[in-house]
Amino acid sequence: MRGEEFIDAADRALEETYEAPTSLGEYVGMLFEHPYRAAHASKYLLDAIEHAGTRTVIEEGEEKERYRFFDDPWNDGEHAILGNTEVLNDFVDDLRSIAAGRGKGEKILWLAGPTATGKSELKRCLINGLREYSKTERGRRYTVEWNVAGAGETPGLTYGDREVDDEDDWYESPVQSHPLTVFPDDVRAEIVAELNDRLDDHIPVRVEGDLDPFCREAYEYLEEQYRRQGVEELFSAVTSPKHLRVKNFVVDVGRGIGVLHSEDEGQPKERLVGSWMAGMLRELDSRGRKNPQAFSYDGVLSQGNGLLTIVEDAAQHADLLQKLLNVPDEGRVKLDKGIGMDIDTQLIIISNPDLEAQLNQHADREGKDPLKALKRRLDKREFGYLTNLSLEAQLLRRELTNRTEVWDASSRDQIEEWIREPISVSVRDSTDSVTERELAPHTIEAAALYAVASRLDDSDLPGGLDLVDKAMLFDRGSLQEGDERVDIEEFDFDDGATDGDHGIPVTYTRDVLAGLLHDEPDRFDETLPVERIIMPRDILDEMADDLRTAPVFSNAEAAEFEERVVPVKNHIFARQEEDVLDAMMRDKRVDQETVEEYIEHVYAWTEGEKIENERGELEAPDLLKMKVFEVEHLGRFSEDDYEGDKPHEQVRKFRTEKIITALNRHAWTQRDEEFHVEDVNPKEIPVIRTVLGSHDWEDVRRTYEDFDPRQWSNPPGGTETADLKETTIENMQEMFDYSEASAELTSRHVMSQVSYKWD
Repeated sequence: MRGEEFIDAADRALEETYEAPTSLGEYVGMLFEHPYRAAHASKYLLDAIEHAGTRTVIEEGEEKERYRFFDDPWNDGEHAILGNTEVLNDFVDDLRSIAAGRGKGEKILWLAGPTATGKSELKRCLINGLREYSKTERGRRYTVEWNVAGAGETPGLTYGDREVDDEDDWYESPVQSHPLTVFPDDVRAEIVAELNDRLDDHIPVRVEGDLDPFCREAYEYLEEQYRRQGVEELFSAVTSPKHLRVKNFVVDVGRGIGVLHSEDEGQPKERLVGSWMAGMLRELDSRGRKNPQAFSYDGVLSQGNGLLTIVEDAAQHADLLQKLLNVPDEGRVKLDKGIGMDIDTQLIIISNPDLEAQLNQHADREGKDPLKALKRRLDKREFGYLTNLSLEAQLLRRELTNRTEVWDASSRDQIEEWIREPISVSVRDSTDSVTERELAPHTIEAAALYAVASRLDDSDLPGGLDLVDKAMLFDRGSLQEGDERVDIEEFDFDDGATDGDHGIPVTYTRDVLAGLLHDEPDRFDETLPVERIIMPRDILDEMADDLRTAPVFSNAEAAEFEERVVPVKNHIFARQEEDVLDAMMRDKRVDQETVEEYIEHVYAWTEGEKIENERGELEAPDLLKMKVFEVEHLGRFSEDDYEGDKPHEQVRKFRTEKIITALNRHAWTQRDEEFHVEDVNPKEIPVIRTVLGSHDWEDVRRTYEDFDPRQWSNPPGGTETADLKETTIENMQEMFDYSEASAELTSRHVMSQVSYKWD
């Protein structure tokens, strides 16, 4: 694009965002066409969340529907909240109840949890999402602006410290007052009733309260002037287009969203609604009282009126919480003794666990607890640490690379690839040179798995399972045990378990990884830059070694987490071993077409059906093909298990229980006339998964008779070991994105363990 084209693109974007100001009558007419645009605060927030749609995720082993709004789709996931889907769904359910007036209207929504669990991301995600939704045609948000010129002798309007240079200035409501609040109560009620008749939604629109004090000042001044002039149609005169306009605005902090940060200071009233300015009070005609034009309206409730109010790090503003007690149900706050302001906002407070400690400081006084009323008003939802490996791996990648896109894979295989992927990071070394450091495949996976394992409760582990197994169940929803896939429903995990309540936070893992990136490497190879590689065992050793000195952990926690690194190391080694084996046996794998053909023949054989051949003719399933596959590829049976090509009972049982039962589970029961075996992913059948790429060292020994793993580090030229190593290193790079250096280090590590048991 040339410069002018960028300017044109910006013009078009603003044209699509803003509408020309309109009269009050035209605005009401527009609402009858689009009644959802009149939504009150909680309904608007709910509309914005639901409008983004949902997607299916697996968390803690269960499928859940997740609102895409919390993936921050407008910013490529920059402030996406990873995990905590159940908490977010409960939060939306609370909003739905509040918006519909079915209860919880008096509640202040409280989102709590330890550091680095996504609470701050929720704040940013809400701001981003509401801002972008308000730019859409469906999400338009409106308020009013006033001009009192021409109604009589007046110094004009103002608020805050803004000076009046031109009496024709238009002044927007400083607190985003809803345009329908201009109408008298009975007329407004008729408008809202008709809007709800036209609204195709189970949650009706509510517009309650009065104009804000600034707008009320303008309205009353105009009404007084026209009454003195004897005008009969007072409302029409006051709200004529020369005095009142309705305009849409883009929601943002200060305009429909109020955020009280931890560092914000001032008296409680100032932080909540704003402050009076003495100079302005003296200059303005206050008609014997304080003039609302002399108010700053920069408090959190003023900024959030019309939509959302967030108190961040609420423990720093505990003194305000009791003053917010009646805001949700009464919808009103005071600027001064004689001046109040109606508020329509959804109140949310965000805190770390220390707020709960403050609230419970008088709990032992039982009925005389001075904070009891406040605690009764708070509706708590608690964020926890991530307990899904894939989510933690994604979070770590975001922390290290700023790659913020949310993983929304179409298959589990795609997620597995992302989890194990290497990362390349540019760092500046001690000589001020920029160097590329590689986090080898499975390094992020190792760090993420260790963090997740530290967060899981081991008190409800079924016999034979360890914390890594529980982590796999939570991430995948199932475990592979030999030929069987065992779903999480078959395990009895305790609903009261403390999974995600404590553990290693992502910030600790990130800092350890950052330290490794800048550490002087102690590896060396004459031909390969192995000193640039960070291996999975490097990060696991460093994370475990640093626990004792990290102030974030108690001695008991450090000791507990140290013990949990061993099963993680074992799991990651098994993953590396799989890579090496798959790379070594790449040319020996059975192609997927052969597997699909076998499944099709077994399916037809079981059902007594025929198969269409290449000539379009129907023929019986091929007994010889099935036998060859079972003997040579599966390695499950021998010639003795067949009479000619006819299978004995154990083969028949295998076909029905291991193949057809799995086929039923994943596709057969849902099949229609268009069903084809090719529509089934063979990897969904446990016993077949092993054929498509899983090998063991007996396969290697049988295939490469002269291979010796003890020679791997420096194999003699011209040997089978040397040739196999060269091929394996190349395959690891092509198949799994290893660099030559990380493939060398990984394969050496695997072979060093294999050589112990080779003989």
